[in-house]
Amino acid sequence: MRCIIVDDEPLAQEVLETYVQRVDDLQLLKKCSNAMEAMQTLHKEHVDLMFLDIQMPVIDGLSFLKSLKNPPAVIITTAYPNHALEGFDLDVADYLLKPISFERFLKAVNKVADHRRNAHSEVPDPDYTFLKVDSKLVKVNYADIVFVEGMKDYLKIFVKGSDKPLVVHQTMKRFEDMLPKGKFIRVHKSYIISLGMVNSIVGNFVQINGREIPIGANYKDQLIGMVSKING
Repeated sequence: MRCIIVDDEPLAQEVLETYVQRVDDLQLLKKCSNAMEAMQTLHKEHVDLMFLDIQMPVIDGLSFLKSLKNPPAVIITTAYPNHALEGFDLDVADYLLKPISFERFLKAVNKVADHRRNAHSEVPDPDYTFLKVDSKLVKVNYADIVFVEGMKDYLKIFVKGSDKPLVVHQTMKRFEDMLPKGKFIRVHKSYIISLGMVNSIVGNFVQINGREIPIGANYKDQLIGMVSKING
């Protein structure tokens, strides 16, 4: 995380800088002595985390924070506990009282890091992709893919509602990695199928939309295993 320290006390800056240097996931961009310096840095740099003092000349920390439209994550660092409630009303990540121990500092930083990880994991994967077909980018919903047939460095992608497959320059492995896990499975070195489109499995073939797709010997156990999981 790229961070800045905003504090008018040189000693406080030094303590925080020492702590930041001890945490591998933190990169200190700048130490700012006032809100105006911090504002300039925020305009120039991408900042993930700001350590912000409250009592500063000209503009105090909380007034500065209120003025920001899209502030980074903020950890308040102050000697005054009476502003804690106001700080949390501004959705600060944590509120550290000076003198700050490294253990307490690390706990606050980990809280920010956990929040960032959770925020990223909550973003759903898109249910579609764009494929380059001839000279166009074509949007393809994963739910519409029936099966994929590989031909050397090209793929034929069969979709619902179309008798003509989409032909793309792509490897099977790369396309397989793109597909939603648990909904598609490779059944042959040259075929990937949508499990939701399967009509039946007979011997060494999958019947899907009137087509018989061969099941390779190296893929049959995985297919049966996935089908068994669906059946509970």
